[in-house]
Amino acid sequence: MSPANADKKSGGRKGGGRQADTDKALKVPPSGGASSQQVEPGDRDDVVSAVAAVRSAASPQGGLRRPVEHDLLLAAIPHPVLVVAEENRIVYGNSAAESFMSSGLSMLKRMSLDDLVVFGCPLLALVEQVRRTGVTINEYGVEIASPRFVAPKLVDVYGGPLQEQPGYIFLMLQQRAMAQMIERQLTHRAAARSVSGMASVLAHEIKNPLSGIRGAAQLIEPSLDDEDRALAQLICSETDRIRDLVDRMEVFGDERPLKMQPINIHDVLDHVRRLLETGLGRHVRFALDYDPSLPPVRGNRDKLIQAFLNLFKNAVEAVGDDAEQGRILVQTAFRPGVRLTVPGTNTRIALPLMIQIEDNGPGIPEHLRSQIFDPFVTTKPSGTGLGLALVAKIINDHGGIIECDSESGRTVFRILLPLLSPAAQGKSA
Repeated sequence: MSPANADKKSGGRKGGGRQADTDKALKVPPSGGASSQQVEPGDRDDVVSAVAAVRSAASPQGGLRRPVEHDLLLAAIPHPVLVVAEENRIVYGNSAAESFMSSGLSMLKRMSLDDLVVFGCPLLALVEQVRRTGVTINEYGVEIASPRFVAPKLVDVYGGPLQEQPGYIFLMLQQRAMAQMIERQLTHRAAARSVSGMASVLAHEIKNPLSGIRGAAQLIEPSLDDEDRALAQLICSETDRIRDLVDRMEVFGDERPLKMQPINIHDVLDHVRRLLETGLGRHVRFALDYDPSLPPVRGNRDKLIQAFLNLFKNAVEAVGDDAEQGRILVQTAFRPGVRLTVPGTNTRIALPLMIQIEDNGPGIPEHLRSQIFDPFVTTKPSGTGLGLALVAKIINDHGGIIECDSESGRTVFRILLPLLSPAAQGKSA
């Protein structure tokens, strides 16, 4: 029999058994871990497609053959995909799994799942359940802790056996934080649009009357006695304060397209850092962890400086003036796998460029964390609550997203930006 015919017959056997495997996988037994549920119709397609891809990549000889088309398919899945063998030895991981575990595939294949996660991790119990029962599992809200993670990660776990490869177990992890991050980002954009509309109204309906009030106070001030003159001066100072607030809000109403050009994001970060090191942040230690291979960002330099100056200033103020151990960590990295759908279209853009600002201040109060990018929400006694809303708008204008993770002693602002397109690179050249 020729190799081609053998492949056809093998493919026929796999294709015929796949539907039965899928139907079997839809029945999920209860488990002692996180809540166990049946696969929803929307999840079923994702799980079946991913399982079929990995099954097609498995060879009967005990290894994984990886044709180019299978590599491309698995690399396109934005969620970590792992295949483990006996004794939880890792035999395969896609590019999202490499990023999730902060290790290359060659390193992962020299490790077991037990080496990657802490003792007692629920993921180990789920793998053992699949190995014992031989059926697919679908667990929501599983917390995975690892020495490689800064903090535990909350994921949804999909897994099952590879019928054509005895002892092999397929796992797909969907990180909850990513879905929540994108959902919250859409909320941030809606909040920014609300402020934009409000700013347009305030500019016309408040600034003009303010000018008249201030002018009238100045006219009557010379004819007043000392006590009343102080009140007239108070009117002038308060109208100036309200005018300044409206001026800050007018920025949200500026919907003109930004003038974009290729920007070295490290130049922007260093410029902002030097500004703070000579003033407000001179008592804070800045630690830099840059990826020198990061490509240019398509952006507006002045707007990016404005956004990062706000984030750096917040980090410095969070650390405090008297903190001897104050530290701000600035990181950049290339993180593939994050894609965002453009509203109103079917276009999905990649956001692989990550900029992260971390401080060791007291953290953001828990009741404010989900609203920190909303207008007029602030943790400062004298703050206006517009700074982070403006940062969210600037990042949104650059096609990116911003997210905040905070706990006691650690706050991280993470910005994800798109790559500079080849067409834009050609024009800049």
